[in-house]
Amino acid sequence: MSAASASPTMEIITPSYAPDFEFCAELAASIQRFTGAGVQHTIIVPGSDVDLFKPLAGPRTVIHDAAGYLPARMVKIPAANMWINALRPWPPVRGWISQQIIKLEASRRSSAQVVLCVDSDLVLLRETGAELFLQDGAVRLFRRPEGIDESLPRHRLWVQTAQQLLGLPRRTELPLPDYICWPCAWDPEIVRAMLERVAASNSCAWETAIGRRLHFSEMILYGVYLEQIHGLEQVPLSTDMRCVNYFDETPLVGSKASAFIAGMDPGLIAAMISAKSNTPMSVRRDVLAQMEAAAND
Repeated sequence: MSAASASPTMEIITPSYAPDFEFCAELAASIQRFTGAGVQHTIIVPGSDVDLFKPLAGPRTVIHDAAGYLPARMVKIPAANMWINALRPWPPVRGWISQQIIKLEASRRSSAQVVLCVDSDLVLLRETGAELFLQDGAVRLFRRPEGIDESLPRHRLWVQTAQQLLGLPRRTELPLPDYICWPCAWDPEIVRAMLERVAASNSCAWETAIGRRLHFSEMILYGVYLEQIHGLEQVPLSTDMRCVNYFDETPLVGSKASAFIAGMDPGLIAAMISAKSNTPMSVRRDVLAQMEAAAND
């Protein structure tokens, strides 16, 4: 576990790509506005998108090529959101799996006390620092105790995958705890230990073990590792992700937008309106501006 320090540091990690540039630009601006000197924002994008994202770079914002976070043996398939692992070419590594590998590798490399994984379509609404995710020097784990039941078959698959990757016996009883949250705080030291366990349990590089999976959640893997191997008694827990989220794949407009604003809880630090909702950018900006004003009132 990371040791506490007088001025804890935090690295915010955001994988993105060209279609999400506008969202990422607004996220980056909110991070600059609401975080201080101990916070760095690392934006990781495909090599073809690096030039597009370069204007977002600054003293606390860096833009990196995604290829630098994947093994050289993983080769991008042209015109497809897939990668081929030369050591294990089948099945190909799906785009959403490669993105999770990139998050894990970036977190594994981090020297910060807290890593915060944040997607492009989220923005900060108020002052945020590492201390919000720490308790007695340890990074809090978001854990909803009975969050996974029969209504969430994909979540159950993700738990089974995590157990297999970690060399654990299959746990099938329901309900199960859920660890998926936005933003997602991790301890880099724990990420390093977790990935070493995955490599040892699968007798191959951890990227290969994860890349060949069709169903995977990096947040579930982290939570299962802490719960079943590391030990929850060493980890402070939280059931509040301090972020309000809109996941629907329909625009957030009219009465839905009003309800979304009215439903924000006191103390939240962030809001996410899914890029897949196709909410008009002008509406999105207006909604988030009202929420920011309310959060700082």
